[in-house]
Amino acid sequence: MDEINNNEFNDNIENKETPELEGPKELTPRQIVAELDRHIIGQAAAKRCVAVTVRNRWRRQQLAPELQEEIVPKNIIMIGPTGVGKTEIARRLAKLVQAPFIKVEATKFTEVGYVGRDVESIIRDLVDVSVRMVKAEKVAGVEDQARAAAELRILDMLQPLPMRHRAGAAIGNIFGGPVPTNEEPEDNSEEARAKRDEVRRRRVWLRDQLSKGTLDKQLVEIEMEEQGPNPTFGMQDMGIDMSGILGNMMPKKKVKKKVTIAEARRILTEEEADKLIDGDAVNREAVQRAEQSGIVFLDEVDKICGGEGGHGPDVSRGGVQRDILPIVEGSTVNTKYGPIKTDWILFIAAGAFHLSKPSDLIPELQGRFPVRVELDNLGKDELKRILLEPENSLIQQYQALLAADGVQASFTEDGVEALAEIADRVNANTENIGARRLHTILEKVLEDLLYDAPEVTETSVSIDRAYIEEKLADIVQDEDMSRFIL
Repeated sequence: MDEINNNEFNDNIENKETPELEGPKELTPRQIVAELDRHIIGQAAAKRCVAVTVRNRWRRQQLAPELQEEIVPKNIIMIGPTGVGKTEIARRLAKLVQAPFIKVEATKFTEVGYVGRDVESIIRDLVDVSVRMVKAEKVAGVEDQARAAAELRILDMLQPLPMRHRAGAAIGNIFGGPVPTNEEPEDNSEEARAKRDEVRRRRVWLRDQLSKGTLDKQLVEIEMEEQGPNPTFGMQDMGIDMSGILGNMMPKKKVKKKVTIAEARRILTEEEADKLIDGDAVNREAVQRAEQSGIVFLDEVDKICGGEGGHGPDVSRGGVQRDILPIVEGSTVNTKYGPIKTDWILFIAAGAFHLSKPSDLIPELQGRFPVRVELDNLGKDELKRILLEPENSLIQQYQALLAADGVQASFTEDGVEALAEIADRVNANTENIGARRLHTILEKVLEDLLYDAPEVTETSVSIDRAYIEEKLADIVQDEDMSRFIL
């Protein structure tokens, strides 16, 4: 039997002629689909749909400002069972275009006035994601400067420079008056000069050792801000940054801590990077990016359909729909970084819609999701491709995990075929959970091998159809057992 060479297979995929990427915000729909194809199998209609929607957002930004105000995103409803790629398409899309992205479950929210999460917290969480994203970009831009400054601080800890005293400096500092500029004469004796030369030579040597990383395990004592509890008092959900207000009123407590030089370099680099970037500029850019490019993936939206009236207040279905409506159609939400308009945020709703249908949503909300696309169920052929074709496919992941213990696992072609057949059969006979069934089956097939890998003497294992059927024989034959285990 021919064993699957996954690296060669992926090389063939990568060598296919695909349009060269121009930039994260200038991708054509064809380029977006080509990138999504590298990670997600099938679902061509859904990929085309999101590609066109994202391209339209870029097109809007090329228009005159007065026309931009009139064009709003065409929100999408994805219809399909679990495990077919709805969330993965949205997540990969956001990463591809470098857009702030958040995934929320519609069932977590309740109507305003009842115990539970307020739907406006969706937008606040999106802005938090955007702030972290922009800050990470800014920090990356000053990382070299911050690292150099951090290493200089560590160097000063290991070998301080000789101090030159200033006359009257202490009195000036105490009373806040002008500090005299006259300095004590420098000691130019031969002994003092020799001492300064020795300090300089040692600093040069230490700097070289720091750059090589040979001192990374040595301990140093650093002073850092104490990380205490965040005194928000529940104000976060109201868009009020109590921690920032109280933090400015109360001085930050410093604590001394002994850490390795490697850890000190990381901590001090973060501190120096914070000094080099403008926090207010980061927040402004993050709010703008969330407004113009943010993507909210609203999952399980079918679970809030229907349920109107009958048994008490409808706080988790129709009530939630009514609260989501102003967010989707465009409103202003207060956050601790300032107000944010939701008019141009893209909302992608998703659900299986087994027991309901999109028309069960309240009419006003239906109108705010004009684009609807149905995702296909995954059959044996698609499941087989999922095992092999995407970058860092499932089989590659398990091979890498076993290789960490020195075990080289190879999957034969008929072994991969068997995995796909069993997954398809179990999905058909029990609840259809799509590609997630492959995780369950692979874990069961490789359970013994993963357990014994650190102690096995045989470092090469071939996983073929016979191996897989042996591991799953009892479970696959007993349908009742397969419902619980697979």
